[in-house]
Amino acid sequence: MKRKIGIVGATGYTGVELLRLLSSHPDVEISYVTSREHAGSRVDAMFPNLRGYVDLEFSAPANDALSECALVFFATPNGIAMKSAQVLLDAGTKVIDLAADFRIKDIAVWEKWYGMRHASPRLVEEAVYGLPELNRAQIRAARLVANPGCYPTAVTLGLLPLVEKGLIDLDNVIADTKSGVSGAGRKAEVHTLLAEAGDNFKAYAVAGHRHQPEIAQTLSNIAHQSVNPVFVPHLLPMIRGIHATLYAKLSAEADLQPLYQQRYANEPFVDVLPAGSHPETRSVRGANFCRIALHRPGNGDQVVVLSVIDNLVKGAAGQAVQNMNLMLGLAENTALRQPGLLP
Repeated sequence: MKRKIGIVGATGYTGVELLRLLSSHPDVEISYVTSREHAGSRVDAMFPNLRGYVDLEFSAPANDALSECALVFFATPNGIAMKSAQVLLDAGTKVIDLAADFRIKDIAVWEKWYGMRHASPRLVEEAVYGLPELNRAQIRAARLVANPGCYPTAVTLGLLPLVEKGLIDLDNVIADTKSGVSGAGRKAEVHTLLAEAGDNFKAYAVAGHRHQPEIAQTLSNIAHQSVNPVFVPHLLPMIRGIHATLYAKLSAEADLQPLYQQRYANEPFVDVLPAGSHPETRSVRGANFCRIALHRPGNGDQVVVLSVIDNLVKGAAGQAVQNMNLMLGLAENTALRQPGLLP
């Protein structure tokens, strides 16, 4: 019997990615898709790629209907899930939040970066950070999962083996990251207009980005000490993809290629490329993969890790489906084995 799944706020880019991936999932049924603004209109009228795959209308959010689902995704702006999750959890419905409401454990830090008072501090304590490569066992047992941000996913997976083994100077880590414009969401903003973002390349939020405390928290938890990397995001003139170039200084000698290959040998969605490779964002476009390559320029003590993901898939909706599979006791890679799109 298929499990009923709900999606709250399904009109954004992560929402349509959830619909695309779940529409071919053999073990679940998309039963309830919400949008206050578009209630009563057909999903495939807004997203014609789903015609013949999703035969639903958007509905206004209603807790009674959502509580009938085995699991509900919140593909909503920050600050929405924290006000609604408790009712669903009390009804026995599991929840995955694709926004940032439950990612950061320090409530004061969260409130500083997101500019609002947190409505559910107790749920923050309970929520499991949904990076399967780090917290798989906890995700399987969770009823509330905080889906990681896109930049933190690419950065954490790129650095994870080095930090776990204590091989780098944690005071001198640099995350130089680039993202396509879909990372800004499906809303009208001047900086994402074609005439603004096309044929252009720039850094932004250098003084501080909301994903900085999430990256710092995750790496600090892995290292069991404070880690606060330099994190600089950039906007690329493309729709999808994240490329993270990660710089660190080795504090101990190690053969890095086999280290990464062994760490990720049993991970279905992390691909360690042959030594000297240069992963491309297009190789993961539309796919739930993180592809990683390692370099030691001049064979010195500097290591450069290249990590690429699709920000809407492994960086958002695909990772959320991966988490859903774990939470519902399904095969982790179900509906997620699509290759990237070329050209």
